[in-house]
Amino acid sequence: MSKNTLALIQDESWLEPFADKIQERTDRFYKAIHEIEQAMGSILEFANFHQYYGVHWEPVRRGWVYREWAPAARQLFLMGDFNWWDRESHPMKRNHRGDWEIFLPFEQYKHTFVHQSKIKVRVIDAKGRDLDRIPAYTRRVVQDTETHDFTAQLWFPEKEFRWTDENFHLDEAASMPLIYECHVGMAQEKAGVGTYREFEEHILPRIKASGYNAIQMMAIMEHPYYGSFGYHVSNFFAPSSRFGTPEELKSLINTAHKMGIAVIMDIVHSHAVKNVNEGLNEFDGSDHQYFHPGSRGYHEGWDSKLFDYGKWEVQQFLLSNIRYWMEEFHFDGFRFDGATSMLYHHHGHVSFDSGEKYFDEGVDQDALLYFQLANTLIHLLKNRALSIAEEVSGMPGLCRKVEDGGIGFDFRLAMGIPDFWIKTLKHKTDEQWDLFELWHELTNRPKKEKSIAYAESHDQALVGDKSIAFWLMDKEMYTSMSVLEQNLVVDRGIALHKMIRMITLSLGGEGYLNFIGNEFGHPEWVDFPREGNNWSYQYARRQWSLADTPHLRYAQLYAWDQVIIRLIKDHRLLQSGPATQLYLEPDKKILAYERGDLVFVYSFHPTESYFGQKIRFPEPGSYQIILDSDQQEYGGFARLDQQVIYQTDKNQEVSLYLPNRTLIVMKKNKG
Repeated sequence: MSKNTLALIQDESWLEPFADKIQERTDRFYKAIHEIEQAMGSILEFANFHQYYGVHWEPVRRGWVYREWAPAARQLFLMGDFNWWDRESHPMKRNHRGDWEIFLPFEQYKHTFVHQSKIKVRVIDAKGRDLDRIPAYTRRVVQDTETHDFTAQLWFPEKEFRWTDENFHLDEAASMPLIYECHVGMAQEKAGVGTYREFEEHILPRIKASGYNAIQMMAIMEHPYYGSFGYHVSNFFAPSSRFGTPEELKSLINTAHKMGIAVIMDIVHSHAVKNVNEGLNEFDGSDHQYFHPGSRGYHEGWDSKLFDYGKWEVQQFLLSNIRYWMEEFHFDGFRFDGATSMLYHHHGHVSFDSGEKYFDEGVDQDALLYFQLANTLIHLLKNRALSIAEEVSGMPGLCRKVEDGGIGFDFRLAMGIPDFWIKTLKHKTDEQWDLFELWHELTNRPKKEKSIAYAESHDQALVGDKSIAFWLMDKEMYTSMSVLEQNLVVDRGIALHKMIRMITLSLGGEGYLNFIGNEFGHPEWVDFPREGNNWSYQYARRQWSLADTPHLRYAQLYAWDQVIIRLIKDHRLLQSGPATQLYLEPDKKILAYERGDLVFVYSFHPTESYFGQKIRFPEPGSYQIILDSDQQEYGGFARLDQQVIYQTDKNQEVSLYLPNRTLIVMKKNKG
């Protein structure tokens, strides 16, 4: 293959000096695929080791087999309720690959090796330590309420879950993802841990009514510390038992699919919890079984372990993990946490001020290859599945096909946008807002790579930071959110919250993400139970009653979110290509652009309203306002008349009345 044939280089001429590097990473992928096919037949078989390791029923031999990969270990013993936790009675046998195995005949163990009984594997490791470990491929882990000890639990339900989602199609979510980022545990209003069942019954209908076509679920993979938000994973094949059973998670996903909602998992392959008792760390006694040895295997910022993506068995483990979640639980794709950290040995902690930074020795070629393999597998398993990268460096080709010279993701999270909003709200007065900078931040992306825009995700809502609503209104949110009173701080906050969401949604990408509760300006940060807050659930919940109370202004913000999501869906706006700027006046704080068949006009000025403001429209004809943020039902002052017909003049300009801190959406009349 000639380097000149790679579409990525043809489309991005600035990459021509790096053509050899891009060709090398593409060739490396094809070499890896060839080696996988030579050894295993296909990448699908290579990613099927969750059916080999762990506990499985073998119908031919009529019994259960348990296998574990622990090449440096001296001896393994299986123990649990089935043998009254005898530490010696069930030694495992090792083969030449470092796999350990034991077989339990059905007739001998049918009354003890049963559903919900508990097991562990005793490992005499390479250092001679005698440790009780949780099997690496276990599919369920539970915590003892008294001792707080985590244990693997056998899960052999009498009835298999019956899926009824065969009519669900990913077309809408894949082409125009409107994503509702959520966390099952903190989704309820009660001061406690929410469940899969409660989420299915109470939260999914809300998401459906709001118009979102996908949910992005956090904290599904088992994690010992609830306060980690699910990012310190211990057991990669186990859905967190603190929220309920595997069948209850399947039911949630099945119901979402019947509502037309895709389900994306926030998958954590960027690192793993360092805990020895609960996780993979030093499983066989070595420091290099699943992770890099020494300092390279430790992330100082996250206090966690880093996978060795160049190791065959680690690739099998992680790719099998992807296949397992997609096939066993019908997940429709993944948001890959910490992609920037994975792609670089320095974890992205440099300034990306030149093209060389994307191709020099700082790039982790093994991790890059892993992403290419992962994205290939995902789209083989489900063609329209969504693969989203949490990536902030701007790695070229991240969201281009591998055969084009890319890495294979469908979307990247536009992480610069929420950073821009927080910096603006934190450091600038309204008069200092820079609309040129705003336009640049919301539109600066590669032409053929798609982005998920968002004003704020869970990152901005966490304790230590503030949500956008809190930056705007702060303590006034506790006392002055009644529609029966007027408050200048709240009026400003309501107006800007609506404008920030709409401009981010309509301008910032080819998809959109909202974090649970932010659609109605949830008043508080997110803080999970921990020692520092006396293990309180006060801030690890969502106060839906605020949005459901008509005389509170949260209800107005909630109604606004529903109407803008519906508008974007009805006009299929995010599929219509990038926006075209029509007008930008920095002193007046006015910005107008066209996207799809709609014209958006914003007046960010804090005090001035403009009469007869002329803006050149894309086509001659008559136009009408179809939505404006100053409508009373959305917390505005009803200063605009939506019945007015606006006619372009000889210069193709329209004269508009633009109240301060207001946006209008206009559409050309037919005929």
